[in-house]
Amino acid sequence: MRINVFLLLYALLGTTAWSQAIHSRGGFTLPAPPDAEAVPVTDDYFGTKIVDNYRWLENADSPETKAFIDAQNAYTERYMEQARIRPRIADDMDALEHVSSWKVPVARGNDLFFEKMLAGEEQSSIYVQHGWGERDKRLIDPAQFSRDPNTSVGLEDVSRDGTLLAYEVREGGADESTVRIFNVKTGKTLEDELPIGIYLGVAFTPDGKGLFYSRMDQRGSLVYEHELGTRVSRDPLVFGREFRGEELGPSDLMLPYLSDDYRYLVIQIDRGVPPKRVDIVYRDLTRPGSYFDVLIWGVDSRFSADYVKGAWYVSTDYKSPNWRILKADPGIMPDAWTTIVPEGPYAIEDFNIVGGKIYVNRIHDVKTETSVYALDGQPAGAVEHNGIGLVTTLAGRATDRYGFYSFESFIAPPTIYRLDTETGKQEMFAQSKVPFDSSQYELKQVFYTSKDGTRVPMFIAGKKGLKQDGTERLLMTAYGGFNLSQLTEWRPLYAWWLEEGGWFALPNLRGGGEYGERWHEQGMFDKKQNVFDDFYAAAEYLIANKYTSPEHLAIYGGSNGGLLMGAAITQRPELFSAVDCAYPLLDMLRYQKFEQGPHWMTEYGSADNEDQFRYLLKYSPYQNVKKGTSYPAVLFFTGASDTRVDPLHARKMTALLQADSSSGRPVLLHYSVSGGHSAGVGVEQKIQDVTDQLTFLWTETGQAAAQK
Repeated sequence: MRINVFLLLYALLGTTAWSQAIHSRGGFTLPAPPDAEAVPVTDDYFGTKIVDNYRWLENADSPETKAFIDAQNAYTERYMEQARIRPRIADDMDALEHVSSWKVPVARGNDLFFEKMLAGEEQSSIYVQHGWGERDKRLIDPAQFSRDPNTSVGLEDVSRDGTLLAYEVREGGADESTVRIFNVKTGKTLEDELPIGIYLGVAFTPDGKGLFYSRMDQRGSLVYEHELGTRVSRDPLVFGREFRGEELGPSDLMLPYLSDDYRYLVIQIDRGVPPKRVDIVYRDLTRPGSYFDVLIWGVDSRFSADYVKGAWYVSTDYKSPNWRILKADPGIMPDAWTTIVPEGPYAIEDFNIVGGKIYVNRIHDVKTETSVYALDGQPAGAVEHNGIGLVTTLAGRATDRYGFYSFESFIAPPTIYRLDTETGKQEMFAQSKVPFDSSQYELKQVFYTSKDGTRVPMFIAGKKGLKQDGTERLLMTAYGGFNLSQLTEWRPLYAWWLEEGGWFALPNLRGGGEYGERWHEQGMFDKKQNVFDDFYAAAEYLIANKYTSPEHLAIYGGSNGGLLMGAAITQRPELFSAVDCAYPLLDMLRYQKFEQGPHWMTEYGSADNEDQFRYLLKYSPYQNVKKGTSYPAVLFFTGASDTRVDPLHARKMTALLQADSSSGRPVLLHYSVSGGHSAGVGVEQKIQDVTDQLTFLWTETGQAAAQK
């Protein structure tokens, strides 16, 4: 295909080469979008012919695709330049984003290691604090070895004696990173460096003289051991390829870690994302040359394990969709294991053993409750939390007296607490000082009925006393997939929306883990439409109860949530005014052919299977755009560094929707060079990106141009 000369002209000249055409909602006009040539390619799926007009946009490196991206970015920039509210949003986001922040610390004796970013900095650094209440010391600052503000570091592990730490270095939002080793005593980074790749786990050997690590390649993930001071290329393979005569493949993800007493190397093998089967093997590191033994193998259920005081404690959904905790006997079936914490009406989200006690986080109607048990399962109290919020699992080891956890919500910035496991006393370790007055806002939970009669919960936040007459803007986000529970996470983007007087809502759709595995299964494979129907029912509830109206309703979602946005655009365009569709999956007939797509066939299925093709075709957004339909305003948000969901989805859908929508509403592509699926971009880049997203959503849900 030849290069489209119009795309090149558009990229070079901006919008001046085009006649003024559409869109005046934000108090400005916008020309017609850049022209993208339709070049039909026909595929035959089991006798059904499917035409793809923009297959050429799958090639990110072609001159034609690069011209398309340049033209689209110029078009989007023209839109943003005319939005009057954008400079103010940028100033507001600067105040919300440029604040000091911390992550939950890792303890080694009295030393605490953690990530921390000071107000005004672009990235977090890694610190150590020698004792509670002592001053912290910066160990690793990415600004000292990289001029790129989108270079970030992350703490991976700390050696048993606290003298070495392993940290990742990431460029932008890519999933790939390198791993380096830092000597705390000398203050220097060692020459050892694990090359760029996707690492699923890094753990120091008991003596601190080496590392176990899992790295992915085209054939799957493999576990290696690296001896410090030797060549990485010579690292021996510890586990992978096959076990017990069973071949391990690309969808088998291996997560290595050490037991708290450093006796065992444990490898958890997740079969797919999310896994329907999890296997766990372990090797006794006190016996050189020993082989791996089996804790659990070949059971189509999920397991996670801790080894404490000579016993294995395992959480599982085996014959318990809401999960339970068992004391396991290696090598025999779970039916013979001893129940420690039985399954209950509310799903167990996670557990950890700290200070010789079991701390269990349950989700009770999407609100975290933390219960405490003795190792024999006897109840030992609870950890009290300050209202509705996202509570992390207590971090620490079985021999530690103190554990750490974080609490946050839509209206409460993160606070990290230290918990004394002996007395139950809680003390604040760190709190972000954000210019946001939580006392002025309220967070509540409602329940609504979905299309098939299912009762679905939803969180709604807003300023106290905010009117409900259908005239207010409302931003709704959701996810609905991969057994991931959507709790009340703090984000500056949400905070800005609330400060401006808009409502914010999060429905907890099926496909997540809010009510255990059954809730998840009701949103998988051929039942994926339930997720979309739950989302539309949430919008209808909000409209019926006059929180907002379709012309003031904005929706936002990323990744699997981007698929949700694509379905909302194509199935119920009349319900929404503005859609921010971020890092999305949209062509569900071809997603499994790119990047990490093969891992997700355990959630969606694959069009290579005839039965699964039939239901994927029914909802795949890219194949369900209908020419001449009045679609809402859409911002497709992606980046060249997304190595998880290929940006081709956003590129192809942008071209198709621009060509086929009859509404005159803008369809924009925001294509970042440094942006990607993972965290890592600098604060300034984050401010620019979020400012563009909010500018679009606020503008496209406004009542009058004067308000922009």
